[in-house]
Order: sequence, then C-alpha cells, then structure tokens
Amino acid sequence: MITRIVKMGFEPAKVDAFLAEFNAKKAMIRNFEGCHHLELLRDVQHPNQFFTYSYWESEAHLNNYRNSALFKEVWANTKIKFNQKPEAWSVQSLYNVEKS
Repeated sequence: MITRIVKMGFEPAKVDAFLAEFNAKKAMIRNFEGCHHLELLRDVQHPNQFFTYSYWESEAHLNNYRNSALFKEVWANTKIKFNQKPEAWSVQSLYNVEKS
C-alpha cells in the first residue's frame, strides 16, 4: 500500500471551479481500481492551498490511474487553475499510532 500526497496551489478566483470539478470526479477517482481512500484537505492558513491524500494498492495501480483517460481529463482541468507548481510524494506508512 502506498499513500500519494499532492500539494496544489490555486488562483484564488479559481478555487470554486476546482472544488466543483473535484466534487464531480471524486467518486470516479475513488472507485478507480486499486484506490482504497481519497481525501481532499485544505490548508487552514492559506485557503487556496489544497492537498489530495490517497491510498493505492501499489505503485502500479497508481500509475495505471495516472495513465488513464480519467486522470488526463481531471489533470487538464486542474492544472490550468494553478498559481504555483504542484508537488507530489508517494510514501509508505512506517507507523500508525492510535490512541489506546
């Protein structure tokens, strides 16, 4: 299992359009083969900064999504709204500490 974190900064006037697009596509992304979790996070101090946080069965599953028509459509509609270069990380969990 890998976690994919993507940081995106948007032109303030384009945030609502991004949120509408994400809302329209989130179920398709979440239900893509190999995706186990999808979350959209918003920075508390910078409301035009967002992060997607998703769990993928494997890097191959993530790459299948990244090479799909769905991703190409979503990314094409998303990147035109950026005000900075996006950043992305694929990470593996080492510890998950729950309250006892």
